[in-house]
Parts: sequence; structure tokens; C-alpha cells
Amino acid sequence: MSTYAFMRWLESTPSRYDCGIRLLSRGRISDVYDRVAEIAAGPGLCVLDIGCGTGGITLACAARGAETIGIDRDAGMLEIAAVKPAPATGSVEWIELGAAEIEDRFAPETFAAVVSCLAFSEMSPQERAYVIGIAHDRLRPGGRLVIADEVEPAGGGARLLYRLLRMPVVVVTWLLTQATTHPVHGLTAAVHRAGFVDINEEYPWPAFVILSARRAS
Repeated sequence: MSTYAFMRWLESTPSRYDCGIRLLSRGRISDVYDRVAEIAAGPGLCVLDIGCGTGGITLACAARGAETIGIDRDAGMLEIAAVKPAPATGSVEWIELGAAEIEDRFAPETFAAVVSCLAFSEMSPQERAYVIGIAHDRLRPGGRLVIADEVEPAGGGARLLYRLLRMPVVVVTWLLTQATTHPVHGLTAAVHRAGFVDINEEYPWPAFVILSARRAS
């Protein structure tokens, strides 16, 4: 998969989102949901999913027994999420809320984990830094941050190929929606600046990272 730029188009048609993301990820997105939940969730833990979309990670965390809250500013996405079968364990709450509103809705040190998938690539660098800082403050000491998102490959040749492959999709997406996503730059550095420790990166495939970190105890 070379890009998630089609996410904007998929988000304009929420009923197609799950199918589209499965196609774009070549069927691997479910493994990402499960891996994020494996890192972040557990019985009785309170987990916040930022930009939850149609609820893939929210439900995966609840299936591990977590008390999970999924927030998204797109009411259509939340409607799709809300009709999905709830897991037998854990609990799920859906809230129409943007990432910038977290500070007003939730008190500091509320959550054992904050997770997000394919939401940071829709934010500006300033927005990312703000949301990472808010996530840090809303985590309990020792709590986990897990972000899964699109990034550019590290090598020069791989990066050039990635950009060339990505460009036609970006252009088509812009023509369809007048918007696009951007690969996340400097994510690890931003997480470190926010005060997180034990930062780890996993790459389930090139140009996609699962970053996990811990708020210091």
C-alpha cells in the first residue's frame, strides 16, 4: 500500500470506509487493530480512541476487556460504529467529539491508554503536537500512548518511490474531495518532546508505523 490519501474520500462515504481501508491495506488493517489493542488494552483498563472512525480499534480494545471510549467528529462514522456487534467483554461508548475538544471533556489522568489509527495524518504538525500533549496529560502515570499511521520510508530511494506512487492518488483525491492526508513527519520526536518514555516503533509494512510510548510514572 503506497498511501492513505483515499481516506478523505472514504470518510465522505462512511458505509464504504471499512471495505476501502481493507482494500488499501491489502487486508492487513485488522492485524493493526489487534496489535494496537494488544499493546494498549486489558481487563478493566480505561482506553480513549482518538479519531475512532467506524470503531475498529475501539472494539478490538473492548474485546480485551477494556472500558473503551471512541471519539470522532464525524457523526456518520460513529453511526456505522454504533451498529457493530459489541464484544462480550469490556464496554464501548461512542462520543461525537474532535481531538481539540478532549481537554474540555476529560479530566487529567483519566485513561490507562490513549490510542489512535490514521487520525494524526489528517492533522497539521501543530495540531499533532497539541493532541499528543493533551493525550499525555489525560494518561495516568505509566499509561500507554499507541499511534498507528502513515509515515514516509526512511531511505532516500524508498522515499522517492513512495512519493512518486503517492502523487496520482493525492491528485485524484483532491479532485474528489478538495482535501488529502499527509504522512506524519517527526512523530517520534513529538512524542518524546511531550514527555513520553520507552518509545517503540513497529513497521507492519513499509510507510506505516505502530508507535507506542509510556507516560513516566
